[in-house]
Amino acid sequence: MSDKQLCWRNRILVALALFFIILICENTGLIARTVGESNALIAELILFLIPYLIAGYDVIAKAARNLAHGHALDESFLMTVATLGAFALVLFPHTEPHMAEGAAVMLFYQVGELFQSYAVGKSRKSIAAMMDIAPEYANVMRNGELVQVDPYEVEPGDSIVVKPGERIPLDGIVLDGESQVNTAALTGESVPRTARPDDEVISGCVNLTGMLTVRVTKPYEDSTVNRILELVENAAEKKARTESFITRFARYYTPIVVGLAVALAILPPLTIGIATATLGDGQLWADWILRGLTFLVVSCPCALVISVPLSFFGGIGGASRKGILVKGSNYLEALAKADTVVFDKTGTLTDGTFSVTALQAEGATTEAELIDLAAHAEAYSNHPIAASVRRSFTDTYEGVIDHERITQVEEVSGHGVRAVVDEKTVLVGNDKLLSSHSIEPPRTELVGTVLHVAVDGTYIGTIVIADVVKEDARAAIAALRNAGVTTTVMLTGDREDVARAVSADLGLDQFYAELLPADKVMQVERLMEARAGNDKGNLAFVGDGINDAPVLTRADIGIAMGAMGSDAAIEAADIVLMDDRPSQIATAMRIARKTMAIVRQNIVFALGVKFAVLILAAFGIANMWMAVFADVGVAVLAILNAMRTMRS
Repeated sequence: MSDKQLCWRNRILVALALFFIILICENTGLIARTVGESNALIAELILFLIPYLIAGYDVIAKAARNLAHGHALDESFLMTVATLGAFALVLFPHTEPHMAEGAAVMLFYQVGELFQSYAVGKSRKSIAAMMDIAPEYANVMRNGELVQVDPYEVEPGDSIVVKPGERIPLDGIVLDGESQVNTAALTGESVPRTARPDDEVISGCVNLTGMLTVRVTKPYEDSTVNRILELVENAAEKKARTESFITRFARYYTPIVVGLAVALAILPPLTIGIATATLGDGQLWADWILRGLTFLVVSCPCALVISVPLSFFGGIGGASRKGILVKGSNYLEALAKADTVVFDKTGTLTDGTFSVTALQAEGATTEAELIDLAAHAEAYSNHPIAASVRRSFTDTYEGVIDHERITQVEEVSGHGVRAVVDEKTVLVGNDKLLSSHSIEPPRTELVGTVLHVAVDGTYIGTIVIADVVKEDARAAIAALRNAGVTTTVMLTGDREDVARAVSADLGLDQFYAELLPADKVMQVERLMEARAGNDKGNLAFVGDGINDAPVLTRADIGIAMGAMGSDAAIEAADIVLMDDRPSQIATAMRIARKTMAIVRQNIVFALGVKFAVLILAAFGIANMWMAVFADVGVAVLAILNAMRTMRS
């Protein structure tokens, strides 16, 4: 708890202790015996005012300030009028005093407010943990010494040093050093990642074991950590439809019930008094004023006004702990209704990096010899396909490129590479490259980018390069189906045979291939039009690239991959997955649906109890203690229920 909350809590505890001591003294007759029967009522009034003012002086002060500024009809005003009215009943002789109830209403109202403050504080902690990822400084080498500077002062291209235990201040590429990096604050992933030279590291992560020298690639304003903080800070500005409705409801509801309470307190005794010629009957007026005050206490919309926004706030906080950033409660509400999920392929369902997926050696050539010759022929190429061949040779086969074996390298644009390796002419490329050298490659049923390899005019085998499906992509589709998603679709600019293979592998319902960015938007619009009659369901699109930004904006809910996704995609999206795992979509959906279920529970419970007691209060059946439960008790229970969203 903060110092302010501790002081508030201690004040309430003191007031509660005094209240119960005075209540015991009243019920045992100790007050009457001490000051005499004639003075007991005044003594009780003064004594109960002490815990009342200790607990509620700030509520009374707030009501007075709001009244002075023309904003009277809020819960502080309702509490002040109802409780002071309960004390004022002492002015009516022959009526039962209600000082204890008046003090109790204020005390338990403050207990409810304290619970609310604690719940909001707990939810804010998860978001504050996000805020703690903001780096305070960056280590820059100047004049032979390491100097701590503000991250804003570091420019792209500068080199920074990150010591063990320090937070990486800016996005960049590792130049020197090797270390374990804790990404939990950003991605929710508990297992540290290894950072080596040429690896990309992102700001906000903690360097654990070794010193790293990093070349900065983005200014701090565009860094991952700054983007995250902006997303979190702006999330509260976007209210869900349910939350906005509750706010509007309270705005109109409060003046209506105040008017009804005044009418209940004045009109019946006035009418009865005129009809029976008992207009001056104090007992009659006291009875109906008490009903009006009880009605006023019950009518406070605390449970709704507090618990519904708190539920959404808790859901957003719980999601952030999982590495899922939701930009507003309206998107959480929309995600809860999603029944169709559309995926981009590359970088979303697949890694977005080419890898060797198959080797087919011909004749006496072994797979090791095939990849050896191909890797050496591709040794000087900058093409991503060439890089994947070399990576397979060095990582999978633990080979080492020997540049002395290579001569006369010629890269043929759009076809492949011709090189002399071990004094043999090696061709690595597509059908066109081999056909131009009068070699006819065999047909293959393998899916992916096919590289044919020939040596001195003889065909020796095939290497298949493909974009590898992410480890948890299959689990993600299964989890979405379990979460109630009825349709899964993949959109890609890749070839149809590649798209069909990925779709079949993952068990998707539909796929559309060879699409341009504009085609993706058109296809999403078609899917949304086809579902136009389904008012309950929403369509979510998941992507990561610059070309996905228009589709992310067009869909009902846009979900972006945050770790490796483009700035444009993250900016356009409504929800950002910080660890790029598609299985997090189902997690986000579960959090959204749990949040909405709790919101609905609180609305039904709060309104149900409140209206029931309001009716009882109007007929004089509900007393002030029942009113305390209908207001403060329901609010506390609703707040405790709302806090469940934080344990997502």
